[in-house]
Amino acid sequence: MTGVGAPATSHRVLAAADVTTAAQLACLLEASAPKPGNVSPGRHFTNFRYEDLLASAAAIGGPLAGAAARPVGATVRLAVEATARWTRSNTNLGIVLLLAPLARAALLESPPTAASDPQSAIRNPQSAGPSTGIWRMGLRGALRRVLETTTVDDAHDVYAAIRLAAPGGLGRADAQDVADEPTMTLLEVMRLAADRDGIAREYATAFEATFDIGAPALGQARRDGLSWDDAVVETFLTLLAAAPDTHLARRSGATVAAEVSRHARTALLEGGVRSAAGQRAIDEMDLRLRDARNAANPGTTADLTAAAIFVVLLGGGWSAFGLD
Repeated sequence: MTGVGAPATSHRVLAAADVTTAAQLACLLEASAPKPGNVSPGRHFTNFRYEDLLASAAAIGGPLAGAAARPVGATVRLAVEATARWTRSNTNLGIVLLLAPLARAALLESPPTAASDPQSAIRNPQSAGPSTGIWRMGLRGALRRVLETTTVDDAHDVYAAIRLAAPGGLGRADAQDVADEPTMTLLEVMRLAADRDGIAREYATAFEATFDIGAPALGQARRDGLSWDDAVVETFLTLLAAAPDTHLARRSGATVAAEVSRHARTALLEGGVRSAAGQRAIDEMDLRLRDARNAANPGTTADLTAAAIFVVLLGGGWSAFGLD
């Protein structure tokens, strides 16, 4: 494989196969961690199970492998269509919307070099040195360029993907509603929705929560010696504490969403996954968030967590902090 094994720099070559593996692994790590209010091993929803998340992670591999060769919207649509062949519920629309431009940016940010490194930068233990932050800045710069060059056709494809996935609680928008055909670029329509949707807000801010909150929190947790499961839960709580979950707000209202964010902050203040008191607070929070309708599921925060994991993995985080 080419290099997603050279030390992390702003000029690594990332192989499509390695970027795809990182994306699928990010989905698996996010799904497997026992995040409060979400599906994880042994904790299912009435309309889908943990196994559906595994199938969804596998399904998006092919579309993401071609992210550099096609526009963002087409990759999103193909990934959602691939997922629909394996699951009957909307399991990963938000994740796909976040990972597609990140994957394209990661591949376009990696110019070919005369000598390809035979290892993968994702797997090289040296790849999380001081230059990781520099490379992450390069990735975000490439992401900005990807988002700024999206088109109306990208918006058409994303709207088609959203209608296929049929997420709950969308309602109607005054302008550029997903039930209609868009007349603006993908970035422009995302900016219109940024005040009410956390995924759209990421597009509008060049993935501010992913790069400024989620990825740093995950990297610090791993450097502190937390397992992947614990580090992912801590990252999820950190993102949720920073901003109310917009999926939850659509389903249960802004007051409930704000209260859930307050519970996340309380759990972190109690120590979170790092203490017995914090873990009790997380368990109590999980019990509060579970109901037959899954109306209190902080689903957007889970999507943001997956994006943060992807960014950390692209920067060499898989083996840099150990594989457990």
